[in-house]
Amino acid sequence: MTVSLGQPPSSAAIPVLPTSEPPEVLPDLIAGLVEDGRPVARDIALGLLRRQLGRVQGRVQRAFEAHDLSGLGAARWLAALTDGIVGAIHTYTLAQVPPQAGGAQVPPQEAGAPAEETFALIATGGYGRGVLAPYSDIDLLFLSDAPLGPQGRRAVEFLLYLLWDLGLKVGHATRTIDECIEDSRGDVTIQTALIDARFLAGNRAVHDRFQETFLAARKASGLAPFLAAKRAERTTRHARYGESPFLVEPHVKEGRGGLRDLQTLYWLARHAFGVQRMPELVGPESPGGGLLTPQEARSIRRAWNFLWTVRFHLHYVTGRAEERLTFDLQPVVGARMGYTRHGVQDGVERFMKHLFLTARDVVRLTRLLEPAIERAALGPPAVVPAGDAALSHAGMALADGKVLFAPDRQVADDPAIMLRLVRAARDRNLEIHPLAHRALIRNARYAVALRDDPAANTLFLDLLTGKDSARHMRVLNEVGFLSRFMPDWARIVGLMQFDTYHVFTVEEHTIEAIGVLSALERNELNEIAPVASELIGQIQSRRALYVAVMLHDIAKGRGGDHSELGAQVALELCPRLGLSPEETETVSWLVLNHLLISATAFKRDIDDPKTILDIAETVQSPERLRLLLVLTVADMRAVGPKVWNGWKATLLRELYWRVAEVLAGGLSVPERDTRVARARAAAASLLETMAKADLDRFLGLGYPGYWLSFDPDTHARHAEMIRDAEADQAPLTVRTRVIEARSVTEVTVYCSDHPGLFSRIAGALAVAGASIVDARIHTMTNGMALDTFWVQDAAGGAFDAPHRLARLAVLIEQSLSGRLRLDQEIAKLRREPARLRAVTIPPRVVLDNHASNTHTVIEVNGRDRPGLLHAVTAAISGQGLQIASAHITTYGVRAVDVFYVKDVFGLKVENERKLSTLRAALLVALGAPDVPVDTGVRVV
Repeated sequence: MTVSLGQPPSSAAIPVLPTSEPPEVLPDLIAGLVEDGRPVARDIALGLLRRQLGRVQGRVQRAFEAHDLSGLGAARWLAALTDGIVGAIHTYTLAQVPPQAGGAQVPPQEAGAPAEETFALIATGGYGRGVLAPYSDIDLLFLSDAPLGPQGRRAVEFLLYLLWDLGLKVGHATRTIDECIEDSRGDVTIQTALIDARFLAGNRAVHDRFQETFLAARKASGLAPFLAAKRAERTTRHARYGESPFLVEPHVKEGRGGLRDLQTLYWLARHAFGVQRMPELVGPESPGGGLLTPQEARSIRRAWNFLWTVRFHLHYVTGRAEERLTFDLQPVVGARMGYTRHGVQDGVERFMKHLFLTARDVVRLTRLLEPAIERAALGPPAVVPAGDAALSHAGMALADGKVLFAPDRQVADDPAIMLRLVRAARDRNLEIHPLAHRALIRNARYAVALRDDPAANTLFLDLLTGKDSARHMRVLNEVGFLSRFMPDWARIVGLMQFDTYHVFTVEEHTIEAIGVLSALERNELNEIAPVASELIGQIQSRRALYVAVMLHDIAKGRGGDHSELGAQVALELCPRLGLSPEETETVSWLVLNHLLISATAFKRDIDDPKTILDIAETVQSPERLRLLLVLTVADMRAVGPKVWNGWKATLLRELYWRVAEVLAGGLSVPERDTRVARARAAAASLLETMAKADLDRFLGLGYPGYWLSFDPDTHARHAEMIRDAEADQAPLTVRTRVIEARSVTEVTVYCSDHPGLFSRIAGALAVAGASIVDARIHTMTNGMALDTFWVQDAAGGAFDAPHRLARLAVLIEQSLSGRLRLDQEIAKLRREPARLRAVTIPPRVVLDNHASNTHTVIEVNGRDRPGLLHAVTAAISGQGLQIASAHITTYGVRAVDVFYVKDVFGLKVENERKLSTLRAALLVALGAPDVPVDTGVRVV
């Protein structure tokens, strides 16, 4: 069995656990608190304790940051040293508040007063396990045989206030033994905390009686209720902190694959067998008969140590009990742990990959150990022969209504049975038994033998393209089968991109994309992605589509263009999987071009005929266009919940139909004059009730580019807007229209044209809180500007609140009249969260005179911020250029804005000096407002 945890790279300083015990602090401290049998004054004691606590915390931090202590070692040191301080406080408390009604510290028979019940001071929770993080709570239980009397309650209060005055966070409870037993029966959280109960000071006999009683109560109740409660608790916790162990901002303590999952295994083992350490489960003489191999026990220890090390760094870096590893903390913690750049991978990416591999191992260890503990404690399941002969003949059986390997079958003798088991579970709608998961994990290494087995590859392809394929791919990934079956897959496991756009690691994103394909086939996304839902039923190359989705990001993290490298991987892998030469070529082409449609839809003017003709020339066939559209939708939907919206769906849909029209042949892109004439005629047919003079005037206003940019309904709205504006002699008209189907609001501005108009409107929209996703800018033949903006709110929905729309119109008017100080107002806008600032977005400018026959295309990449579009368009206008259209896209904190521009003569910008000056101005605009950009260095 191999449950491997990726070893830390040689540059990472992961210290070994210290063998020496933590230093003793108790005698000297007690001597300072109680002199000659008399306690010192409270303020003096508090000062002594504060100094001692500072020395303890400082000593552990220095040893940890010098790499003399690992995270687990530091946690144990800190707990042990804290024991000394708490013990000293307990001694001082009893000296101040003796457990005697008369107040004198003499035997009760001499004092003539009955003695009160004394208590045992017990550590519980994580502190009870003997580990403590720098800013974690200290959980204490004041335990007694009978309820405490007045003196006992005073002693508890005195001790707690002293701890609080030291600045410690203390969780506490005061209970009798009977109350503990009763409360633990009704609350699994209390029962769990008491499992870790550890004596600190006071009446040890009380502690011993509790342990004996509590052990008997646990044996009487059995493991089953506790196991069910911990599973339910884990399910709730994962739903809150993340179902996947591969979230790019993981919760180290509570997330899936985190410390809490390891602690759950410990609690189960402790409840079932009373063990204190996981190595006690190794060997045939151990409880359960050897539930762990030595290597698995070492894997648990490595995971414990690594996660505790990360947790300690998080606490020390933030100065608080921070458990979430956010983007801003990842490079800091990675650097502190010694991760540096290696080849094409940054240090932070190497650190995060190690973290994800550790989380993956915790998931595997949970699947491996938990069912073994359950069966060792509750007895083996009732394994019955499968209900049909085929299943029995295939070497499988049923237990608890779930499928598992038959007892007489050895995976090592027939590795393909692993794939057959998963297929049987799929075909019969059965769950895979936990013991089968355990067997899959322990035997995953035998998948290597299946790489060149045609029957096994056929089985795998059937699972990939069959029902609920994402679910089964996730099982094969989690147990380690996929990484051994496909070595290229192993290279993307745990691989993240250090940005704020992707929510999952690469392999988890890929499995999510496979799930989107299945959802499309089940017609579950009809409303969200209607075109893709319709097209997926028309696709002839279904197997090629599923394999292409699985391989579309297979070459990430290697340096170079992952699309080109992935296409080469596809050429090598697809024949092995059993795909035909035609299917192999299709998969390779799809991987090579999987970003083509999204890049075109979001970064180019799809109203430009050249844009459509270029993509049609690349695609060449309707089948490939269908495949590419469905692949694009699956890829985007799998990135994260906030990436897909109605506007993007609209752009993809419109691009698809325009390219499909070209591929269908005929006059797909007729001559420009013919198309303009058709657009005018269509608009006129909708304006039959308009006065002929007004209609003729409107039809003569637009240049050809205007008529080709909108549909007839929009032209009709513009005609009425212009007629009303001229009748009222209004210098400025602003109209808004909420388009729910596209999740956008259309803002149309009609006013006198002048340089910088786009920039000022963009600034006003930013102040209003609107995010521009697309824009069309037109100057009419009468010198007026008719500019249209499509905007969304911060959540990616339509900007539709009535009061916000009214304010938007007012702000545009104030901006154009000069009454709104845009720079000052933009500076007041909310900036991005601090956790996102660690993500570096280098400014980049691309000037392209080949993407369009009539315009220079400017593409700018930079960190998104309020007012960025205002600054960039002001720079463009400052160079004397006219913006015809703008296409705005954001990927996390990265803004990718594309502008189609002409010079004052209506021509492309082709002069090299002019292009160089433009590029420099745009780089300045892309830089932070208060940090000048060295344009000589950062020009691309």
